[in-house]
Formats: sequence, C-alpha cells, structure tokens
Amino acid sequence: MNPGLFTVWIKPLQAEVGQEEIKLLAPNEFVACWVRDRLYDDIREAAANVLGFKPRLDIQAALPTTQNQASDLETKTGLAPNDSARTPSQPLQRQMFLPLPPKEAAPRFTWQFGFDDFVVGPCNELAVAASRSLCNQNMPSDLLYISSAAGLGKTHLLQAVGSHLTDMSNRSQVRVEYLTAEEFARQMIFALRAKEIERFKARFRDNVDILLLEDIHFFQGKEKMQDELLATLKALQTKGAKVILSSSFLPRELKAVDSHLASRFSSGFLAYIDRPDFDMRRRILNKKASSFQVLLPDNVAELLADRIRSDVRQLESCLQNLILKAKLLNRQITLDLAWQVLAHYATTDPNINLDHIVDFICNNFELSPKQLSSKSRQRHIVIARNTTFFMARKYTELSLKNIGERFNRKHSTVLKGITNVEREISLETPLGRQLSTTMERMHRFAPQAQASSC
Repeated sequence: MNPGLFTVWIKPLQAEVGQEEIKLLAPNEFVACWVRDRLYDDIREAAANVLGFKPRLDIQAALPTTQNQASDLETKTGLAPNDSARTPSQPLQRQMFLPLPPKEAAPRFTWQFGFDDFVVGPCNELAVAASRSLCNQNMPSDLLYISSAAGLGKTHLLQAVGSHLTDMSNRSQVRVEYLTAEEFARQMIFALRAKEIERFKARFRDNVDILLLEDIHFFQGKEKMQDELLATLKALQTKGAKVILSSSFLPRELKAVDSHLASRFSSGFLAYIDRPDFDMRRRILNKKASSFQVLLPDNVAELLADRIRSDVRQLESCLQNLILKAKLLNRQITLDLAWQVLAHYATTDPNINLDHIVDFICNNFELSPKQLSSKSRQRHIVIARNTTFFMARKYTELSLKNIGERFNRKHSTVLKGITNVEREISLETPLGRQLSTTMERMHRFAPQAQASSC
C-alpha cells in the first residue's frame, strides 16, 4: 500500500480481533466511511493471510465528523469517500451516511474428502489405519508422517482426518489447524511484518489440538522457518497435541533440513503410500463413477486403469473429463470416447518395456547399455541411470527388486535414484525440467523402439 494511504487511513484505526470478526474503530465517521468503501476487501485479504480465513469487518467511528472536519480532511488528502458516486451538488455529510450493502461473512473451511470416499488397498492400508487410529486416540505416537509420490492420496487422508475430527468437535471441542507448509511460512512472514509474531505462535502452539501440515519439504533450506516449526512441534507434543505431516519425500531424503527437525520427523510413525495396482485403480474408478451416478462400462474402466498407473489424481481427473465430455455431447461412455480423452493425459504405453527404456535413455544420454549398468559414479551416468529407474517404475509393472536385478543394484539403491529424480521434477529445478522433457519424448520414441525390436 502507498505509505501515504497507510498513514492517513490505516494507522489511525484501532482493532479488536474476535473469533470470526474484526472490529475496527476509526477516529471519526469520515475515515470509517472511506475505509469501508475503499479498503474493506483489502483488509479482509490481509487478515486472511494471518488468520487463515476471511473475517467479518465491523468498521465504526469513535466520534461523529462535522461538515468542516470532513472538508478539511478531504482538502488535505485529495480523497473523499465514494468519489465516483457523489456529484458536486450532493452535500458530503449526506453522502457519508448513505447505508452500505451488507458484507457476507467468509465461509469456514470446507473439507473436500473423507474416509468414506477413500479406496483402501495394499498400497495405502497402513496409512489409512494409522490416520483412523490417530482420530480415535488409539495411536501411541503423537506424530504421523505420511509420504508418497504426488497424486496418491496424502491430501485426501489429511482432509479425511480433519473432516472426521471437525464432525466430532461439537462433542469434544477438538481444535484442528490444517494448512500447507507454504501457507504456514507465508503467515509467519506476515506476522513478523505486522509485529504479531506472538499471536502467530499462540495460534499454532496454544490453540491447536491437532496440526495437519502438508508438503513439509517446502521448508528445505529455510532455516528460520525450520526453527519456528521445530519450536511449534515441541510445544504441541509437550502438551499432548497430535501432528500429521505429509511430504513427497521420506525424512531421510530431505535436504538442507536441521538435524533436530529431521530427527523430530523421524520420531513419529512413518506411513508410506505406494502406487495402486491394477485392481485398485479399477475400484477407484468405479467408486468415483458411482459418486457421479454414472455406470462405467467394464472395458472403459479397464482401459483407464491400464493406461494411467502412477497418479490417482490424474486417473480421477481423466474419468471426470470423460463423463463431462459424454454429457456435453449427449453420448454414451464408450472405448472410442475414452481413447479421445486419454490423448490429453500422460499415459502408460503397454508396449513400453525395460529394454525400450534402456534404448531410449542410452540414445538420449549418448551412452551404451554397458555404461548404464556399470559401477561408474560420473554425474551424467548417475542421472541417466536414476532416470532409467524412474521410468521403469513409471511405465512398467516391474518391482524395485526386479529393476535392481537388471542393473546389479539393490532395491534400496533403485528407490533412492527414483526419489532423486522425483525431487528434481517436484522442485522444478533446471535438471527437473530437463527430465520432464525427456519423459514427454518417451511416447514418441516408443513406436520406433517397438519397430526396431521386431
């Protein structure tokens, strides 16, 4: 905000913060009216960055403003309330007291997901059981760390916990705080700038029974924010509050994280969500289709489940687009229509096998298959090898053990290589963007690979 505007209109205000409302007291009605007309939404937005929701605003004047006072302030500032609506013939005093339209209160957070719509299978049953156990106060650990690749259900589970506890709150008064690591950091910055850091600390340390914090890998390399998070976790665990953290990386895979904080992450219960198998992907599709009251043909469900393997979020998005396209065109859901929709998604080609991937990687990185499988630790060979691991896991049904056997590596080495590639892509580093482009070329290479192997 322009410093002059801040000095004239914001600095004179006094504030009282309630549960869902902020009361602002202006020195006179002229200031109150101008703030209501011009700054109402700006103040709510700024408050939302600190409070986590948009509060109602009640802007009142401490003293009435006379015609002379209003004219004097207008002369000094060159600004008047509701300039565009006032004509020269209208008295200013009358314009100031025109009734303003009522402002609606911002709705509280609406949970999008619950346990009932979460499909459970071998890949996620441990994470689901741990989350339910924490909700029911049966879990011995006060910290749960959920890790998985993108789109496999971390957000769904955290929101399911939040939704469940919120439904119970009328009876048990459980106080739930749910946000991403980036939102936590942004609110901390706003609190520091506003000199309200103590209020920020009280909000997350004293007024929370369970903290749900997503994407904690965002804190990598951010020392001061790590210090605040560590202090928050200590305070919550000391008073017996519960914490659920989620990340695309395991605690030991995080980089540039304080050792004490990493140790705190590792002290809780770790639940890893793996990729769903074919049968589970098909069950996810059928359940989602049922929620839309749509009958999904078996052959279409099998096609989608076979072609989109690594990302449940993408799988559900593809189904939603298929249903919407069928409705807009007033057509039945068919294999032909499904193929059209699949063309816009990153799908798995059943013709791609590990040999095709090795040929593709060797061609792109200008290596021989022998170099790719060697013990060399040269950087470009390691990157090529890790990319091969990642693509083999993404485009084939091979297990980590099977992939490792092909390259004389342990399955833990394969997992580490896949994680390194996922990190680069997730953080959108120059290498990550280069690897993403490499993935996109894989499908164009597949037919050539297939032809050359015949």
